[in-house]
Amino acid sequence: MGAVAFIGLGNMGLPMALNLVRAGHQVTGFDLSPAAKQAASDGGIVLAGSAVDCVRGADVVITMLPAGKHVLAVWEEIIGAAKPGALLIDSSTIDVDSARAAHALAEAKGLRSLDAPVSGGTGGASAGTLTFMCGGSAEAFAAGRNYLEAMGKRIVHCGGAGAGQAAKVCNNMILGATMVATCEAFVLAEKLGLDHQALFDVVSTSSGQSWSTTSYCPVPGPVPTSPANNGYKPGFAAALMLKDLLLSQEAAASIGAVTPMGAAATGLYQRFVAEGSGEVDFSGIIGFLREGTLDH
Repeated sequence: MGAVAFIGLGNMGLPMALNLVRAGHQVTGFDLSPAAKQAASDGGIVLAGSAVDCVRGADVVITMLPAGKHVLAVWEEIIGAAKPGALLIDSSTIDVDSARAAHALAEAKGLRSLDAPVSGGTGGASAGTLTFMCGGSAEAFAAGRNYLEAMGKRIVHCGGAGAGQAAKVCNNMILGATMVATCEAFVLAEKLGLDHQALFDVVSTSSGQSWSTTSYCPVPGPVPTSPANNGYKPGFAAALMLKDLLLSQEAAASIGAVTPMGAAATGLYQRFVAEGSGEVDFSGIIGFLREGTLDH
């Protein structure tokens, strides 16, 4: 078992770090939030007084932060304190250019690194069933796999530096667009007099099937564990979906890719969040599509 430094103990980072503790790793953590620090301490994570102190002596350093600028600022701060041979893993969802810049920082210090964003939301983080999409060298991937397996169920090596972030924005662009289409279909079904369960029974076993229907159905009833059965409490908040969709559109613009469905989903989530629904689960957009008002 290794010594792990975990920086960023928020809604995703904390349960991920706690799963590392449960797997037998020695975890030292750092966060700016007093509440996060208290919860981490209660879970057996040793608290450090600073990000630099957190990484001293760690075999693996994991960051889970809001945006690329935060990742780069923290990596620039800590990289001089990392021990020789340490592996740096960033599991934040950030832009591809920032991910590649973080890899370059590590390489300049002779350190291995992975960009390893996740899919699965807070539920997957707590249950240890996340999917990790990893970018970096084969050597870095092999070194990090044991740690990632303590936090996730599926660990995929997507390619070189930045490939994990590229996979994440593509995946979540699909998710955002298919959720909008799924919500539209259920709203259309309502207006045609079709029962939610009847539509679910057809779609879940037919060509329209998707994760948005079978695992995260946006109407109450058919999938008891979906946020629709809990007042659209996230889950995966609409503001986070919008962040990922904006990253997808930024990536598309940077290389001249045409993504009309992704752009349309981005515009809808921008309107949904602008109306005050950023903390609503992203499937709650069905209310906006149903009546042009919020249904929560």
